[in-house]
Amino acid sequence: MTESIKTDVLVIGSGIGGLYFAVHMADHAKVMIITKKESSTSNTNWAQGGIAATIDDNDSSELHIADTLEAGAGLCNEKMVTFMVKEGPQHIKRLTELGVNFTTSDHNHLHLGKEGGHSRSRIVHAQDLTGKEVETALLNRINSHPNITLLEHHFAIELLTEHHLGIKTNDISCYGAYVLDAMQRKPKKILAKITILASGGLGHVYPYTTNPEIATGDGVAMGYRAGAEIANMEFIQFHPTSLYHPKAKSFLISEAVRGFGGVLKLKNGQEFMQKYDKRQNLAPRDIVARAIDSEIKKSGEDCVFLDVTHIDPEKTKEHFPNIYETCLSYGIDMTKEMIPVVPAAHYSCGGIRTDDQGRTTINRLYACGETSCTGVHGANRLASNSLLEALVFAWRACTDIREQLHKLDNTINFPDWDDTGTVNPEEWILVSHNKREAQQVMNDYVGIVRSDLRLERAQRRIDFLKEETEAYYKKTKITTQILELRNIIKVASLIIESAIKRRESRGLHYTTDYPGKDDKHFLIDTVLRSF
Repeated sequence: MTESIKTDVLVIGSGIGGLYFAVHMADHAKVMIITKKESSTSNTNWAQGGIAATIDDNDSSELHIADTLEAGAGLCNEKMVTFMVKEGPQHIKRLTELGVNFTTSDHNHLHLGKEGGHSRSRIVHAQDLTGKEVETALLNRINSHPNITLLEHHFAIELLTEHHLGIKTNDISCYGAYVLDAMQRKPKKILAKITILASGGLGHVYPYTTNPEIATGDGVAMGYRAGAEIANMEFIQFHPTSLYHPKAKSFLISEAVRGFGGVLKLKNGQEFMQKYDKRQNLAPRDIVARAIDSEIKKSGEDCVFLDVTHIDPEKTKEHFPNIYETCLSYGIDMTKEMIPVVPAAHYSCGGIRTDDQGRTTINRLYACGETSCTGVHGANRLASNSLLEALVFAWRACTDIREQLHKLDNTINFPDWDDTGTVNPEEWILVSHNKREAQQVMNDYVGIVRSDLRLERAQRRIDFLKEETEAYYKKTKITTQILELRNIIKVASLIIESAIKRRESRGLHYTTDYPGKDDKHFLIDTVLRSF
């Protein structure tokens, strides 16, 4: 018999969006957070740069909005961008009150960094470990709140909807989720009045990524299977500068390093960004990533280099202690030698489509953070707007849920998880091989530069892997590895389908068959739904 648990609100994921939501929801309801690894394992914890916010006298919300819209290449939802930018500063204040220690200047004001695409210095940060500082403060508050239960090593399998009751309807509601307790190796039912997906990104759909291993697109895959609208999955942001080293696992070299004065160069020391954009090293990420990709292909080298050796070494160490120490651990002294860098999958601008309160197209189901698509990023996310978006729309979701929670119940009885006839997995090589193959297909055919031919090949191969994996999933007892593989392949297929539909180049989606923008036909979101 499947263990059944009830709560008012179920939060799936433990990044900044889920934790910030839970902290502010818990005074009004019982909140259960599930995370598939340890509570601090998230994209948030790996975020180095910071949070963009207009708090300086020389800045304005109008400038921040304009910078965001320009980076988004015409596809941003301006209303949502305005909400995010204008409400952002109050959440910086709330984080400070929750114990986040942001870096300050000599005059005890918040130190503001500058990153690519920003016309002003507006990046609030905690040295070069902003995400970790925010995550730590939120977890401290989470762990001390009596209304919050946090379950580690619990993997959400599927969302509970009417379809699990045999009811066929397009007016779907979510009542919680089937969850795998990975330590006990048994499924559970968690019934909730409200569910919020905050399960992070999808970097591990690709072989080279700046994301932690948990980033396998679980929320997007589950949302799509349940019937939620998914939008703009073709817009995958590749961070231009991840550390190129065989043991580094694509360690991210923050964009703030270029904002600090770092210069991109070839192996011979020649600069090249002036050939691609007037903003040179501070151009938006999509431009920089394509420039690096182009230079690597032309030179035949494995990487390009980021040079900060002309900057005072002590200032470099002071501003980027984590990056300095990490590079040093791989034998690279960034104050004396150039840092080898390559682009790596970093962020998804698409996801589960939401409105301005975080509501998805499924009743009782909300989404926030990278799992969601609010429309603020358009075709290309402006640097350091991601944590800001998560904060603003997690808060908005919380406010909306407070007003309606008392009207809802969680008394519907769902069937137990049925694994009758399944066997324990024995051929782990099938899972690991299919994962590697899916990632390599995405890397080769659905990367920074695409074409119709590459996308068609990718679709055929991913469709075959999907059929093979689904057959394996149905006959085997569930494990974390199988669930992640299934989600990676589903998300890969969504990215490919979306990329095929967009027959133009815009923002992060660049195709050699349609190299220009087509505002007449494609100034719209790419929306997918399973039924």
